[in-house]
Amino acid sequence: MSPGLKLAGQIAAAAAIIPFGLKVEFLTNPFSEELINLGLLTIPFTVIWIVSVTNAVNLIDGLDGLAGGTTFISALTLAAVVWIETTATGGSRGQSDAIVLALILAASIIGFLRYNFYPAKIFLGDSGSMYLGFSMAALSIMGMAKSATFISVIIPVVILGIPLLDTIFAIVRRYSGRRPIFQPDKEHLHHRLIQMGLSHRQAVLSIYGVCVVLGFSAITITLISPKQAAIFLVVLSTIILLVANKIGVTGALRQAPIVPQPNKQQRS
Repeated sequence: MSPGLKLAGQIAAAAAIIPFGLKVEFLTNPFSEELINLGLLTIPFTVIWIVSVTNAVNLIDGLDGLAGGTTFISALTLAAVVWIETTATGGSRGQSDAIVLALILAASIIGFLRYNFYPAKIFLGDSGSMYLGFSMAALSIMGMAKSATFISVIIPVVILGIPLLDTIFAIVRRYSGRRPIFQPDKEHLHHRLIQMGLSHRQAVLSIYGVCVVLGFSAITITLISPKQAAIFLVVLSTIILLVANKIGVTGALRQAPIVPQPNKQQRS
């Protein structure tokens, strides 16, 4: 399928769940905790969120086990965060359903990862990776979108930090390089890690580690006050940007790519 046809299908799938109540109807002001009713922007915002996460998970599906493992960690984190929220506030039926469905998704991924981790015997493909992204996008709306807190807006972004940031960096990198945004390249996070000398398995496990750190960060943000969370997010964002720039996924190192050093025989 062409990118345009895929995008049309994703938009149709995202729009199909909105009549069932899965939509982001308001955001909150992080400084005053006042609700910002999205009104006519509810449907576009919801569709953009679902399509963005769907494509973000699809884009990181470049190494065996990467998309599946990342989604597994994200699903467990989402279940934990929503459980904390429901315990503190009483929650709703939708949030309880989100916890159960997130755990089911995580359990199914574990069964799949046994055969998908390097060296893989079976693969996600576009349909599998987009399904995982779509599921996480929908579950985050079920679990967090009805909560009238600043944290509810940020948590899904932190949980899905790796695929979302990798996608954002790819867009910025291609735009600044005056290349088509949908043009593939070899500068995604997993590509850069391998170019730096990590093996396939080491690159995947390293990204798993970052996902775990982001997962614990999301849980921490849930447990602290909004002001503390804002400071925590500033520090976390600064560290992420510095590391991303150092690795080269932002495109800063595009002119000086990491290449293997020649051996002695090649030098002579």
